[in-house]
Amino acid sequence: MLAGWVVVSAALFYIVLLFLVATYGDRASRNRSAPNAGFVKRYSARPTLYALSLAVYCTSWTFFGSVGLAARTGWDFIGIYTGPILVFTVGYPLVRHIVAVSKAQRITSVADFISARYGKSQTVAMVATLIAVVGSVPYIALQLKAVSSSLAATVLQSQSGSAADLSLPFIGDIALLVAVAMALFAILFGTRHTDATEHQEGLMLAVATESLVKLIAFISVGVFVLTVLFDGPTAMFQAGDILPLYGSMNWGQLAVFTLLSSMAVLLLPRQFHVAVVENNNRQELKRAAWLFPLYLVAINLFVVPIAIAGRTTLGPEVSGDLFVVALPLSTESVFFVIAAFIGGLSAATAMVIVAAVALSIMISNQIVLPILLRRSPAHFAGRDMTQTVLNVRRVAIFAVLALGYLYYEVAGDSAALASIGLLSFAAIAQLAPAFLGGLIWRRATARGAVAAMVIGFATWFYTLLLPSFANSSAALATLVAEGPFQQLWLRPEHLFGSQLPPLTHAVIWSLAANILGFVIFSLTR
Repeated sequence: MLAGWVVVSAALFYIVLLFLVATYGDRASRNRSAPNAGFVKRYSARPTLYALSLAVYCTSWTFFGSVGLAARTGWDFIGIYTGPILVFTVGYPLVRHIVAVSKAQRITSVADFISARYGKSQTVAMVATLIAVVGSVPYIALQLKAVSSSLAATVLQSQSGSAADLSLPFIGDIALLVAVAMALFAILFGTRHTDATEHQEGLMLAVATESLVKLIAFISVGVFVLTVLFDGPTAMFQAGDILPLYGSMNWGQLAVFTLLSSMAVLLLPRQFHVAVVENNNRQELKRAAWLFPLYLVAINLFVVPIAIAGRTTLGPEVSGDLFVVALPLSTESVFFVIAAFIGGLSAATAMVIVAAVALSIMISNQIVLPILLRRSPAHFAGRDMTQTVLNVRRVAIFAVLALGYLYYEVAGDSAALASIGLLSFAAIAQLAPAFLGGLIWRRATARGAVAAMVIGFATWFYTLLLPSFANSSAALATLVAEGPFQQLWLRPEHLFGSQLPPLTHAVIWSLAANILGFVIFSLTR
């Protein structure tokens, strides 16, 4: 069994390293802005760093959850990545147009972008912000669950794969400590400027560094599986007993995953922030158009081999979400155990930090500050609000992380990582009709956008989020099983008697209601 202090020390060292990288990035940015820094600015590595920072899309869901999904359902995980690949290749003109519009109008967030099409409607912005926050909370909880589970497994789990408690002696609740550490990092490097359009080079350099770390770590574990546990791919496939699982493709599930991921890669607050707000020029987009899809392919090369190896050597008693850590742990390969844990930690921290920063900007700009200015205009008239803005964003970061931790505690450990991630994707998809409709339909109105988002979000809440809490309450379990007032046709997962898979069912009903509300309410004005 690996000594706990080794893993904890490695994690602390890595976090300190990230602080140093972010600090260096901020200092280098100030030097490049100096009058004599023209040569450095022309030959900087910014396009590559920009493309790598887009890989914040690959969270602990990618690092742990994709393997678990591949071990359970086969090739379904591919749909999580075909969407982004299509968006940045086939849909590149759309991405370029969104970035150009955002730069022209000094857009600071996805909520700001949506409201801009509807006359800078504050109501539209507030509704979009609330949906983005609620939709992001389960995703943040996913990162806390992944990091705490992998750390507990690494430190406490025996070779037999017995379950580990998610608290450590003298350390306490792992998830809570992880949430606090991520909040502090986000505050230190994400709330230095009041101008939300100003680039945060230190934070982006840290995110790009984390993208490289998690890629190298995942590939290292994959190579370990093929060369140490087996004598190459042929031996692994011959030993595997789940190969029939990969003999066919669930095309319906693949289509739903592709649809959700194609919307999420632009509409998730962290993705919009990195892709649009942090973009400098078209050269960066051109680099990202091929490097980001290439990254997505590279980080998924060993998903299936690791899933097969986990099912073959560890058996069903070990969760597929922990195969990446459990496989090197089973042979006491210290280097690969630490590499797997650091890679997962890197994938989680990048997502949570950028998401917290992006959401704090949305909360301050679209909700808190407008309310303060509306209620006390005389108090703030002529005053420097710099410190007020920064304080609001810092409190918002802590609030978002607290909500993520609360969801993690309430939802429990029953849900797989992929299920939690897809739940968030389906929530963020409720922004898509108002977002895209505002670009292509001239008759779209703010009333239609608000109605669409509210109706779609309410349907998502009822059909997908509510059932996720069924295990925490007997009353909710009864509601999900029998419907309100025992009306079976109103069961959250079987509306009007439909028998679709839960995710497909929720996506179809919520987006259909969303689009219908968008069209009808837009045509009323």
